[in-house]
Amino acid sequence: MLLKSSKTLYTMYLTCGKNHMSLKSSPSNDNHRTLMNDKVTLTHLSTVITPAGYSQQEEKVAIETPYTVALNDEPIGSSMVLPVGLEEFGVGFLFGQGYIKSLQEVKEVLVCPEGRIAVYADVESMAPKEVIITSGCGGTGKISKEMLTGAFEPLQDYTIHFEEIKDFILQVLHASSLNQETHCVHGCGLWAKGKLMAFYEDVGRHNAVDKIMGAILLGRAPARAAIYTTGRLTSDMVLKCARIGIPIIMSRTAPSSLGLAIADRAGATLIGYARPERINAFTHPERIIM
Repeated sequence: MLLKSSKTLYTMYLTCGKNHMSLKSSPSNDNHRTLMNDKVTLTHLSTVITPAGYSQQEEKVAIETPYTVALNDEPIGSSMVLPVGLEEFGVGFLFGQGYIKSLQEVKEVLVCPEGRIAVYADVESMAPKEVIITSGCGGTGKISKEMLTGAFEPLQDYTIHFEEIKDFILQVLHASSLNQETHCVHGCGLWAKGKLMAFYEDVGRHNAVDKIMGAILLGRAPARAAIYTTGRLTSDMVLKCARIGIPIIMSRTAPSSLGLAIADRAGATLIGYARPERINAFTHPERIIM
């Protein structure tokens, strides 16, 4: 893949599962330079303009990369993602689209050279699913209609002590410096057995949750747990968590009306405005132990 601008020339060499990036600077003397410094951020020199005048500031910018997800070599959909946790994202994406339902179905996941995540699974049907575009910006939030309308299976049996919630929230917020550096990513964590079991970040709140879903379906994290996201709890966010069996769903921000209705119908504990010393339980507060 070759990305060009009048200022800088990038050559990105992609190998399966890894991104190798090199940079060749153009002869331009423009101070607005952009440099790749690792696989999830690039460094850009911006101009800060204030009443006092002009100054330059080095910025870290989160990398957003297109990936196509394929199931048994059939393309299902594409998304712009932060290029980490891609195996988990691919499986979680297919779960949200209604193709994959259990851990036992997934056989192999390959992150391929051309920006493709290839998932191989024993699934009932490869027929296209009827999807609903949700509130995700630019139509990034999509769920299968059958996930929204079908009956819910019983959720996992799990409770959490109120004092654990403080540790959970703080560990998620400090699990990575990426958001502090870029102010451009959402974080999502999974808590069980008194510790942070999984943590993922992405430029999209839906993608971060999909990575947690994928980790569960790949056997890398449990569904008998509580989940915390920095993104708002809209219908698709709550629906994915409830469908996979997570009984406690928490956010730093608020739920939507449909997110609230889905949590109530599924019997899930929905928590908004979660802070280390306070939470607002919108549904089923009995899972919070004082």
